[in-house]
Amino acid sequence: MKPLQVYFPEAELARLEDWARKRRVTKSQAVRAAVRALVRPPEQDPVLALSGIVDDPGPADVSERFDHYLMETYVAETAGRYRTRRRSAKRLRR
Repeated sequence: MKPLQVYFPEAELARLEDWARKRRVTKSQAVRAAVRALVRPPEQDPVLALSGIVDDPGPADVSERFDHYLMETYVAETAGRYRTRRRSAKRLRR
């Protein structure tokens, strides 16, 4: 590795420090990740690799009502009630 010196305005440096602290990484790791994301060739981008794999784009308003369609598709059914046996009170031995 080779060193690189970069100057940031105070506000941007504070945002970088906050971002790195929340993710428990160093500022250097955060900057390296950002640079990798910016200079990655399009054919190596995992999101762009997904482009075009779906034949049916779905409803025309899917971007506006995404949460609605997601809930409609993936909400689990409510669990049935468990049957509980009623136990009679135990008789005390005397």
